[in-house]
Amino acid sequence: MLASKMAENLIGSEIIKLAGEINEKIKKGEKVYNFTIGDFDPKLFPIPEELTEAIIEAYRAGHTNYPAGNGIAELRQAVAAFLLKRQGLEYNANDEVLIAGGARPLIYALYQAIVDPGEKVIFPVPSWNNNHYCHLSHAQQLLIETTPDTNFMPTAAMIAPYIGEAALLALCSPLNPTGTVFSKEGLQEICELVMEENIKRAQVGRKPLYIMYDQIYWTLTYGDTFHHDPVTLNPALRPYTIFIDGLSKAFAATGVRVGWTVGPKYIVDKMKSILSHVGAWAAKAEQVASAIYLEQDTNVEAYLMTIRGELELRLRAIYDGLQNLKSLGHMVDAIAPQAAIYLTVQFDLKGKTTAAGKLLENTADVTSYLLDEAKLAIVPFYAFGASKDSNWYRLSVGTCPTDEIPSMLSRLEESLNALK
Repeated sequence: MLASKMAENLIGSEIIKLAGEINEKIKKGEKVYNFTIGDFDPKLFPIPEELTEAIIEAYRAGHTNYPAGNGIAELRQAVAAFLLKRQGLEYNANDEVLIAGGARPLIYALYQAIVDPGEKVIFPVPSWNNNHYCHLSHAQQLLIETTPDTNFMPTAAMIAPYIGEAALLALCSPLNPTGTVFSKEGLQEICELVMEENIKRAQVGRKPLYIMYDQIYWTLTYGDTFHHDPVTLNPALRPYTIFIDGLSKAFAATGVRVGWTVGPKYIVDKMKSILSHVGAWAAKAEQVASAIYLEQDTNVEAYLMTIRGELELRLRAIYDGLQNLKSLGHMVDAIAPQAAIYLTVQFDLKGKTTAAGKLLENTADVTSYLLDEAKLAIVPFYAFGASKDSNWYRLSVGTCPTDEIPSMLSRLEESLNALK
């Protein structure tokens, strides 16, 4: 062994592996309908023009030195005001808000601040990267495999058997990879479960169970979907809930790298100390610009309305197309769009035989067939921790031109018709 056990055993990303296959096909000149990327094509979804101009002006004004360790005061104040106005969450900008270079370092810092080596973390699968953060923090995983019956969201009944063992409950809504959300009742039941557990722990002086609530997609909801959060539903959970949030999804600004945490002062302070040694702050110019932009209520609302409309248009068109294929007898399905940039789709094709006589024996075979024959690139849920035999997939529309959807569906229908 030439490196640490942690590094030697760090699992590579299934998504990156699949992306390599896709890139090879594209290099060879093949047309691929690539719905794997949890990102935005800036040509289709540019960041707000006002934010762009503010970033440029901030660099011209010389904001190129170190920012404050917890983020510049103006941005912390703007974030606190943004969450209060739009979500009703009230947090002190001075000591309950932390800025960093996107959501990822904040999640890492939260794991490090709460979870000791060997302690346990509860999280649902499919979900994004909790298995890797457990590995990085030497935590034990308590995986809850969810099902389409609950829109792949965990329930209190699923969590209850493990609640007494864990240091952290990692939740995400809207969920990556499914684009589904907690119902009010479902999240309320989980909140009550956590509060009951923490009352018991307080009586014996035991460290509380904390909730990491990743709501990075919370502004992107469609139709009658409403975003719920633990603190609004149960204010007594405020000392135990740490929110993960940022610019990246709401404003198609994944490369701008401005994320924030809001939560109890004690934990936020610990996260700040950890990140001060990592140096994972957002660039000062981007912080200055973000503070200016978030205060422009009219521009913010106009942008959010536009991006929601464009994303829902794509999600709905693909969902309707898959439902049409289902009505024709094909073994496909999807969950109606709820939030985020993702559509949860099903291809129940195992056991089918291709025109070339190959039997599709497993999910990997189905994924390869869709890529090779339909030229459709999507990510199987096993890349997000679900079992290898799951036939559900994430389809992401952040890089999808609307005019390619009809041809994609047509090519998909042809490839399904070719199966026996």
